[in-house]
Amino acid sequence: MLTDLEREALCLSLQVAAWATLLCLPPAIGVAWLLSRSRLPGKALLEALVHAPLVLPPVVVGYLLLITLGTRAPLGRWLHQQFDIQLIFTTEGAVVAAAVMAFPLMVRAIRLSLEAVDRGLEVAARTLGAGRWDAFATVTLPLMLPGILSGCMMAFAASLGEFGATITFASNVEGETRTLPLAIYTATQTPDGDALALRLVALSMALALGALVLSGLLERRTRRWLGRA
Repeated sequence: MLTDLEREALCLSLQVAAWATLLCLPPAIGVAWLLSRSRLPGKALLEALVHAPLVLPPVVVGYLLLITLGTRAPLGRWLHQQFDIQLIFTTEGAVVAAAVMAFPLMVRAIRLSLEAVDRGLEVAARTLGAGRWDAFATVTLPLMLPGILSGCMMAFAASLGEFGATITFASNVEGETRTLPLAIYTATQTPDGDALALRLVALSMALALGALVLSGLLERRTRRWLGRA
C-alpha cells in the first residue's frame, strides 16, 4: 500500500506527465512536418533550437524558463497581469518545464515516422482530388500514427523523470510541484528518509519501464493494423 505522500507524488507526476504530453503533441506534429517536408529558411537553426533541451543541462533550461516566464520577466509579468497566469511555484509551471524537456523526443519520433511515409501515396491522393489538408488528414497522419504514439509515450516517460528544469523553474512545493523525482530528492535530504527514497525510486522505475514497454506494444500493434509489419 502507498502512503499518502507517495500517493500524492504519484498522482501529481501522472498529472504533470499527461498534460505535458498533450501540450507537446500539436506543436510537435507541426515542427516535425516543417523539419521533414518544408524548405523553410533557417531550418537548421530551428532544428538546433528544438533539440537544444537534449544537450543543455536541465537546470539551464529551467533558468531560461525562469527569466522568460517568471513573474518578474516581461512575458511572465504580462501573463500574470493580463490573464492572472502564474507559472512559477505551480503545477502548471511543472507541466511547462516537463513539456519543454520532452518536446524534442516527441518531435524526433514523429519526424522519423513522417520521413518513412511513402510520398507517392500523398501524390496519388492529390491527383484523385484531395486537397493538401485532406491528403494530410486521410493519408499522411494515419501512416504517422506509430511515430505519434511512440513519441507520446517517450514524452510521457521523460516527463515522469524530469527533475532539473522543474525544480529550477517551478521549485519544490509539496502538493504543487513535488513530483516523484523531487520527492526522491526531498527524501534523500531528510534524516531517516532512505527507505522512503528507495520506495519512490522503485515506483519511478516501474512507471518509466511500463511506459516504454507500452510504447513498443502500441507501436507494433499500430503497424500491424496499418499493414506495415
